[in-house]
Amino acid sequence: MAQDTLSRSLHDIGLAAWFGGTLANAVALNSAAAEAGTPGGTGRVANTGWNRWTPVNAAAIGAHLVGSVGELIGNKGRLTAQQGVASMSLAKTGLTVAALGATGYSRALGRKVAEDTSVPAESATDPSSTTPDHVAKAQKQLKALQWVVPALTGALVVISSFAGEQQRAGSVKKGVLDRFRPGR
Repeated sequence: MAQDTLSRSLHDIGLAAWFGGTLANAVALNSAAAEAGTPGGTGRVANTGWNRWTPVNAAAIGAHLVGSVGELIGNKGRLTAQQGVASMSLAKTGLTVAALGATGYSRALGRKVAEDTSVPAESATDPSSTTPDHVAKAQKQLKALQWVVPALTGALVVISSFAGEQQRAGSVKKGVLDRFRPGR
C-alpha cells in the first residue's frame, strides 16, 4: 500500500482547523464580544472576528476537501475489497456535506449580521432590544448553528479515526475475507 502523507495531512489539518476554529469562536469570540463595552462595539468586535476567520476557515475546508478526495483515490481498492469501507466512506461523505451546508448557511446568516458592522447586540449571537429585526432573527439562528458545525466536524474527526482503524493490517485482512465468505 502506497503512502499518501500529503492527502492525509491536508485532510487532517483542514478538518482540525475547521473544527477547532468554529468551536473556539462559539465558545470564546461570540460571548467575549459582549465585553466590548457598548452594544455597537459588541457587534463590531464579533463581526470583525468572524470576518477575519472566514478566509482561514475557507482555506481549511478547501484543504480538508482536497485531502479527502486524495484519500478516497488512494483507498479506491479498499472501497470494493474490504467490507465496511464503502459504508464508512458514504457516512463520512454525508457528514461532510451536512457540515458544509451548516457552514455555508452560518456564513449567509453572518453576512446579514455583518451588513451593519456596528449593529447593537448583547453578544455575537444575542440581540439587544435595539438590534434590527432582520439581524436579531439571524443572530438567533446563529446561536443554535454555532454548535452544529463543531458537532458535525467533531463527528468527522471520530469517523476519520474509525477509518484509520480500518486500515490496520488485521482489519484489512478480516474485511477482505468477510467480503468473500458465503452468506454475505
